[in-house]
Amino acid sequence: MTQVTERGTPLSAAPRAGVRRRSPAAAACVVGGAVAAGLGLGFLAVLVIVLWISSPYPDSGPGGALHLAAGLWLLAHGTELVRYDTLSGVPAPVGMTPLLLVVLPVLLMRRAARLGSAAEEDDEEVLPAGAVFSAVLCGYLTVGALVTAYAAGGPLSADPISAAWHIPLVAVLAAAAGVWGARGRPLGPLPSWLPRGVRKAVVRPRYALALRAGAGGALVLLGGGALVVGASLAWHGAEVQSSFLSLTGVWSGRFAVLLLALTLIPNAMVWGAAYALGPGFALGADATATPLGFPGAPGLPRFPLLEALPAEGPGTPLTWAVTGVPVVAGLAVGWFAVRRAREVSYGETALTAALGAVVCGLVMTGLAAASAGPLGSRRLSEFGPVWWTTGVAAFAWTAVLAVPVAVAVHAWRTRPAIGPDALEGDEAVAVDDGWHDSGVREIRWAAMRKAAGTLIPDIAVPPVPVSPAVPAVPAVPADPEAPVGVPGVRARRAVTVVSGLDLDPGLLVGVAGAAEVAEAVSVPLAPPVVGARVLARRKPPPE
Repeated sequence: MTQVTERGTPLSAAPRAGVRRRSPAAAACVVGGAVAAGLGLGFLAVLVIVLWISSPYPDSGPGGALHLAAGLWLLAHGTELVRYDTLSGVPAPVGMTPLLLVVLPVLLMRRAARLGSAAEEDDEEVLPAGAVFSAVLCGYLTVGALVTAYAAGGPLSADPISAAWHIPLVAVLAAAAGVWGARGRPLGPLPSWLPRGVRKAVVRPRYALALRAGAGGALVLLGGGALVVGASLAWHGAEVQSSFLSLTGVWSGRFAVLLLALTLIPNAMVWGAAYALGPGFALGADATATPLGFPGAPGLPRFPLLEALPAEGPGTPLTWAVTGVPVVAGLAVGWFAVRRAREVSYGETALTAALGAVVCGLVMTGLAAASAGPLGSRRLSEFGPVWWTTGVAAFAWTAVLAVPVAVAVHAWRTRPAIGPDALEGDEAVAVDDGWHDSGVREIRWAAMRKAAGTLIPDIAVPPVPVSPAVPAVPAVPADPEAPVGVPGVRARRAVTVVSGLDLDPGLLVGVAGAAEVAEAVSVPLAPPVVGARVLARRKPPPE
């Protein structure tokens, strides 16, 4: 028995309590990306199925409704769809993405990336940011490939080339935003593979200000576009109502039209901004609506938002007034570019404003490209603002106005203090010296001491012994004009102002020399303080 216990095979050691239990975090991130894609697809499928059930005249069965939901999910990522069942037999592309529909996959993908970057338990494994990003993206793109293959057999099939880069683009941006937000939105150093000059230039404060200024200008343009669209809808209210009621007579159809109009409101805001900038937006191959005029587009389908188009013919002062929107945007860019006026030069301020105009132009370029697209063939092949003309117009408007406004605001904020009572530097020093040399400060202190009574006793400073090698400085005799009871040398004491005393210039009456000193000094004494008492602050006890 002893030999068995001494020469036997050693048993494996029990697991230590301090070892962290590794969890399949990477697999959980892959599943989270797939679930995010499934939730978006399921939401659209439920909505389409409800509308199909409530429709009194369904055109297809449940399979057609599910194929339509898959097509809408792909369209929410910007994928171009193709409709083959047309009257002319020519395939009709549908590439205009409702921008409000894009919010659904972006939010779901961002949430999946944030959940994958967080640990639910203390001992749970936390993956690096790159691993979370790759795992979530893998699960999402897998579902995207399956949905693309499934939608190919429906009434709206996806263009494979368009789906191959639109879905990954949306997924990458949303996942990156989610991981970045989960890590606390760090603004760390740039990658080392970038050139050194680029890394040094990007960290300068001017670029952060330019981003804020450009974003502010873009928001002003979008707000102005929404105002233009809202005013036009109100102006053509009767036509909009008639178009909405004539499309369908059942409540389910009207509800579907209302949902479609709501998802297209962000597109209408971008179109209104492009209209105010000048280039306008295309309504077919041969029609463009601008503030200078609208030739008309007879082949447009009836839709409530299209009824808010301007009237046919040349522009009017009412349509020209929309140019005030880019003017306000340029002023906003110039204003936001002067956040550090007292720390930078005029050239730096002008450069920041110009960079803000570039950012505004790039933002409007991207929004114009995302809000436009074909709605069919032939006349409806071009629909929406042209991306490059909208971006150039946004840059030109904001740059021409933002740079001079920024320089003017910089000059205003750095101007010297000038006023009717302002004095030059020498005069101010002379007045200050007069206050200190005339004895008014001593008179005021004597009045405060007299009112305080014995709370502030006279403490004479003992003479400081002088080294024999240094000649002694003769004592300065006391000024005969000095107030009675004020010693020639007084130690500084910390005081505390509390309630209970009335300090009035009348307390100076009876003090020797007070009237003469008051006449000699042109600067008045401090205003009276009612209800105060001066007490000596106790020294802290030694440690």
